[in-house]
Order: sequence, then structure tokens, then C-alpha cells
Amino acid sequence: MSTNKRLRPNPPSQGSECGESGILNERILLIVFESVKWDLHLLCLTASLNRKLRAIAERLLWRKLCEYRAPRMVEALANGAPNGRVNGGWHALAKLMFFCCGCESTRNIRVSHPSPGHFVKASRFSKTSGRSFLTKKCRRDLLYVSDPCEHPMGDKEDDLGIFRGVFQGFLRSRTRARLVQRQVELEERVRCSYCGARVWNMITARLVPKSAARRLGSHDGGLEYFVCVNGHLHGTCWLVPLSSDEGNDDDNDDDDDDDDDSGVHGIDYDDRTVKSESTSSTGEEICGDDPIPHKLIDSGSNL
Repeated sequence: MSTNKRLRPNPPSQGSECGESGILNERILLIVFESVKWDLHLLCLTASLNRKLRAIAERLLWRKLCEYRAPRMVEALANGAPNGRVNGGWHALAKLMFFCCGCESTRNIRVSHPSPGHFVKASRFSKTSGRSFLTKKCRRDLLYVSDPCEHPMGDKEDDLGIFRGVFQGFLRSRTRARLVQRQVELEERVRCSYCGARVWNMITARLVPKSAARRLGSHDGGLEYFVCVNGHLHGTCWLVPLSSDEGNDDDNDDDDDDDDDSGVHGIDYDDRTVKSESTSSTGEEICGDDPIPHKLIDSGSNL
């Protein structure tokens, strides 16, 4: 061999795509995550490794995780969505499913100390609960809302409840139409905890029905929530302790009203969605995961 000839690397084998590692092969990734039942910790770690894996996760893997963990809710949210996409992206929906955004003091809710965001071990979303957050003229909208995540605030304060939700087809929803019709301004300082978009304050918009407080176990004036331009909802409330002789009558919404809406007619059955391998005896589908290291939240995983 001539000394002036250089060794050339072998061309990539036909068994790999564009010479990339097998871990970048989407079919291999799908098989791996299906084998581990779409483990959230592993998916966060994978999406944080490099830009190519993050792009694959954003385009494919987060949606597959959502479909596996919450098939009924995802089917409803994606119904009629262009190109099978959801507003804000699948990674934002995955974060909303599994992450409590925490709380700091706002215009209407003052807390003695901030509650940090955290991944939850179990979540339950319900479209029946979502109906309690819709005024009479908006009841045809489809909204899923979680049970509040309870945060103790000290012996002298009620517990703080932090909840989250998501609209189906928010751009075509009656709720958005009402916000636009009333020319409600977007908040200057608050952003969506799940997609970073700007938000409306629903108290400012006068679109908070009394049934929302009853559903949460709070009292009138004891809650606040925001809806972003992509249809994600997040909010907080003061949870009123119940005595032993008090029941939960949040389904009794006949006297519900806002400034020009009143009444709740016909509560649908619960469609509780986020799940693990098993379903509880009450029919509630639940999810459970080990806590996710916070370094993964901001390391490129989008969660």
C-alpha cells in the first residue's frame, strides 16, 4: 500500500439508518419503551441525552407515553386534532399528567411560603370534574381536571390544593370564544406551567362557576385558576377541612351561576384516565411512578 494513501472509514452498514447508533432508530426505541411499560423516568433520561433523542421524544415518544398511560383521555383530546397533534405539544401534555406545578402568591391567593413543583405518584383526571369548571354556556366544551394535590401550609392555615387540566380543541371552544368576546386581557406576569404560553385569569374573566369550589372542596373566593392559549389549566385553592358529618355534595350544582350563567344540567359519568398496570376496585384508573430527579426537569427532557 502506498504510503501516501490514507485509510478511509468503512461505509455505514445497511443495517443502521444513516450510520446512526441503534438507539436513534425509532423502531428500536418503541420496542424498548414498550418493554418497560413506558417508564417515565427512563423517557425523561433518554430525552435529555442529546438533541436528536429530544427531537424523537417530542415528535413520537411523548405521545406514545400519553396514549399508554391515559388512552381514553388522549383519544378524546386528539379527536379531530389536525395531524394528530395537541395544542402545546405532547411533551406539555405528558408534563401536565405527571407534574404538580406548585404555587407562589398571586393576586387572589396569598401563601406564607411557596410550594415547589414536583412529580406526583398518582393522578386522577375527570371530565365530570371538568364540567364543574365550565359556566352554563360553555358546558359543551370538554375539559379534564385533576383532583387537587394537597400541600400542607402549617398548623394555622388550611391545606393548599393545586390542580391542573386540559381542554379538548381549545381554539374552537366556547370558553375561548367567551374570553375573546369579553376582551379579557392576558396576564403579564403569569405563564403556563406546562407549555410556557400566556394565560387568562378566569376570575378576571368572570368565568368561575360556584360548582368549581364545591368540586374542589373549597369555598367561594378561595380559589384561582388560569387557562393558557393552548388550553392548559392550572390553579390553586384553599381546602376546607370537612367534619365527620359533612359529605361531599359537589354534584349538587343546581344553584350554580356566574355573572350571567346559572345552572348545571346533566353530569356525565367520571372518565378517570391516567393509569398504571392495574385499575383500582372503584374503576378509577391511576398512575404511579418513582420520583423523577429534578435535574432531569431542566436538562432537555421538557418535563
